[in-house]
This record gives sequence, C-alpha cells and structure tokens, in this order.
Amino acid sequence: MAAAGHVQCEDEFLCSICLDVFTDPVSTSCGHNFCKSCITKHWDNNENYQCPMCKKDFYPRPELCINTFISKMVAQFRHEAQHEPNIYSSNQQAAKPGEVPCDVCTGTKLKALKSCLVCQTSYCQTHLEPHLTRSGLKRHQLIHPVENMEDMMCMKHEKPLELFCKTDHICICLLCPVVDHKNHEFVHLKDEYEEQKAELKKTEAEIQQMIQERQLKIQEIEQSVELSKKAADRETAEGVEVFTALMDSVQRSLDQFKKKIQEKQRTTKKQAKGFIKELELEISELRKRSTEMEQLSGCEDHLHFVQRFTCVKAAPSMKTWTKVSVRPPSYEGSVVRAVSQLEDKLTEDIKKVVVGAELKRVQQYEVDLTLDPDTAYPYLILSDDEKQVHDGDVKNLPPKPQRFSDCCCVLAKQSFSSGKFYFEVQVKQKTEWTLGVVRESINRKGQILLSPQDGHWTIDLSNGNEYEALDDPYVLLSLKSGPQKVGVFVDYEEGLVSFYDVDSSVLIYSFVGCHFNDQLLPFFSPGLNDGGKNSAPLIITPVDTE
Repeated sequence: MAAAGHVQCEDEFLCSICLDVFTDPVSTSCGHNFCKSCITKHWDNNENYQCPMCKKDFYPRPELCINTFISKMVAQFRHEAQHEPNIYSSNQQAAKPGEVPCDVCTGTKLKALKSCLVCQTSYCQTHLEPHLTRSGLKRHQLIHPVENMEDMMCMKHEKPLELFCKTDHICICLLCPVVDHKNHEFVHLKDEYEEQKAELKKTEAEIQQMIQERQLKIQEIEQSVELSKKAADRETAEGVEVFTALMDSVQRSLDQFKKKIQEKQRTTKKQAKGFIKELELEISELRKRSTEMEQLSGCEDHLHFVQRFTCVKAAPSMKTWTKVSVRPPSYEGSVVRAVSQLEDKLTEDIKKVVVGAELKRVQQYEVDLTLDPDTAYPYLILSDDEKQVHDGDVKNLPPKPQRFSDCCCVLAKQSFSSGKFYFEVQVKQKTEWTLGVVRESINRKGQILLSPQDGHWTIDLSNGNEYEALDDPYVLLSLKSGPQKVGVFVDYEEGLVSFYDVDSSVLIYSFVGCHFNDQLLPFFSPGLNDGGKNSAPLIITPVDTE
C-alpha cells in the first residue's frame, strides 16, 4: 500500500512545465498547479495569460500565492524520496527502446527523468534526488533527458553550450567569446531560441503558402492530365475504329490468300492419295506372290513345282511407276501478287476510313459564318442571310476602306486568333472558285497574288476541272472527281489548314507549318460569272453529322 501511495505522490507533485517536483507551488483558479517561477516565466514570454494545461484565459493577469498545503505535501514527498529509495525506485519503469536510460542504474536501466549539463549524466527519479535536495547540486542545470550529452557540451572547454554566436552561427559556451569568438556578436541560447522560434512561425507560414501553391499546381496538372486522358481516349477510340477496319481488310485478304493456297494443296493431296492407294494395293499383291515363291522354293516335287511356278509367274503384270510423280503446285509470286492487291485495297480503305474518321473529328469544330458585305468586291451579290455569294456582272456596292477593289472575293465577319475551327462551302455546278483563310491585314486594293507569303492559304478551281493549291510554288491537284462540297479546317496553334471533299471523305490538300501571327478570316471567291457559265453561288452550309 505504501508503494501505491508513493506512485500517487510522484504523479501529483510534478510540475507540467519543468516536469520536476514542485518548487514554491501555486494554483490557478482552474485548479492546476505549477512552480511559481515556471508559470511566471511562461506568462512573461506570452501575450495571453493562459493555463498551460487546459488553455483557460485569465484577464487581468492573476496574482498567485504559494499553496501552503501542496508545499507541505511536496516537502513530505521529498522526505520520503530521500529516506525510502528502494520503495521509490521499485515503482519506476525500465527504459524502453527510444527512451533515455539512467546512466547510474546498474542492471536494469530505468527511464531517465532529467539530464544534468554539469555532470553530463542522465538520472532516473531515484538517482535524481540528490540534485533536488543537496544545496551544491541544486545549482546544476537540469534539462529534459537527452542522449549523447557530449553534444550539449563545448568540446574545447567542456562547458555547457549556453550562447549562440550570430557571427559564426554556432552554439558556444561561456568561455568561447574570450578567445575563439572575440568581438563576435552573441546572445544567450534562450534568446536565440525565442528569436528563431518566431522566425520558425513565419517560415512555417511561408511553407504552408508554398504547400498551397503547389497543391493548386497539382490540381492544375491533374486537370491537364484528365483533359489529356479524355483527348487520348477519343483519339484511341478513333484509332481503334480505323485500325479495326484496316485489320478486317487485311484479314479478309489473308483468308482469300490462304484459301487459294489450301485449294491447290487439297488438289495435290487428293492426287497423291490416289497414287498411294494404288501403290499399296500393288505392294499387297507383290507380297502375296513373294510368299508363294518362298513356299515354292522348298518344294522337291518336280511336277508340283513346275505347275505352281507357271501359275505364280503368270500373275498380272504391275504398273510402271518410273514416270509417275506428284508435282507440288507452283506458289511462286503468290505472296507478291496478294500483297500488291492488298496494298491497292488498303490505299482505298485508308482514304475511306482514315480520312473519314479525321473528317468527323474536325467537323466537331464547326463555326457559324456569315459573309461581310463591307469587304465584298463591288460586283458581288450576297444573299439576305449572308450565306451565299455570286458575281452579278454589275457594280452594285459603294467604295469602302475594307472592300476588295479588284479581286472578286469576300471575307467572313468572324475572325479567329487561336484554337480550331471548321466550315463547309457548297461549290456545286461551278467552273471557278477559290476558298481558304487569310490574314486580316492582307492587301485588299488592286491585283492580289494569293500565296502563303502574302497571308493567303487557299485552293481553287479554274477552267471547270483544274484544281490547284495556291502554295509556294502552286501545286496541281489530281482529283478523281470534282468535289461538290468543300470542308475547311484550321488549327491555329499547329499552323495547319486542311481542305476536304466532304461527300467522298477525301483529303484534298493541307498547308502545314503555317505562321499566322494575326487574326484569320475565312476567304471566299465565287469567280466571275463568265456569261452565266459560273453563275451558281458559293453557299456556306451547316455540317451534316448524319
């Protein structure tokens, strides 16, 4: 029972600030007890007067008096600890891994309660008692238990590290400033601790800010990855569709190739099987005659021998097989012919499947365009909805700064300086037209040379059947049939302008590596009327997604 009571004293008479037995114990109104010097220093170093245990605020700062009752109990506790060391020690726990052991204990090392900077030793509660009761040891500096006490001491003077040299940014002892750190700026370690602790809060706030910034950046990157994944999924789906169609075509060609080879092989096998069957019958007959001759060779009866030999010898004659053979069919050139046919088929399929899938993809970027009458060549006639244009042979529009003076063309009202856009134009029944995009800053007066160097990316039809890409130099386009509807796709960032035959899903031409550096405007030239031969209008049509 005495031991249990002693453990209770040990728990109740330790200050929660210094973790030592109370010295001049005082009590707060919330019921917690502290050393008077500990709570006084704690409140001196903080703006708010709080209980370190329950965080209750006090205002104004209370005046604390020594609790005489607890003071007497502490005195009794010290007396028992001094006169009953065995009982006191027996209730302490052995040091666990990671805990500082007592340097004095022999045998089982108990958990250290304090470390002495002067003695450079860690003590359990029992062996700490002399530092609490003897006047000479009371002046020693006790700290929370730490391992490697030598790290707390000056290696040169063997004194505790109590100062901080701001010049060299190291901890020093009281003797170091005399020689090694003469004329250096130094402060007490506690003052530097307080200063660095304040700086720590500021640095921690900065770190938290940096963490938030990086978390936002992570979200931004994750969003980019998600967008990339969606784009990759779309592209993969399109690719799977295209390659599946191509693989089906290859598989069909392979199946046809294998079928032809197998048919030849079956014919050869059937012929060989007939020969083998015939040969096996003859072999069976020959073996039968061989057996009869073997039996006749042991016969001693002259009459019987002659009669039987005449019968055996008179057996039907056998077929001559010298010139009979099974010739393997010739497969020479079969693979080459099959691959050549496949190549032609794939080329055709690629145009249908690949370009068709690509056209569907770019059609997603359709924009609604209207023609700008203020830019139209004076002889052009625009429909009321500003979706159609043709040459009227009669000047009907007044001069304007932005109007083309000599070029039979018109621009769209809408301009683009980023992203992707797509539009379709019907060119049915026309013998002449020009379509594409141009820089907003192009020259609109006098004769105009259409070329990428001058800010034009266009294709045209002339003389009813001559198609050209107005690149540098011009490129003659070989088309199997004239397009009835032309699709125009632009990727501003990629510097790409592509033209499609919408009905046939054929890529007509692409300008690549373009440098726009300006607003882009869709460009339309219906061509001259030519006595009614080219009177059909260019028509901006909506995309048919079905």
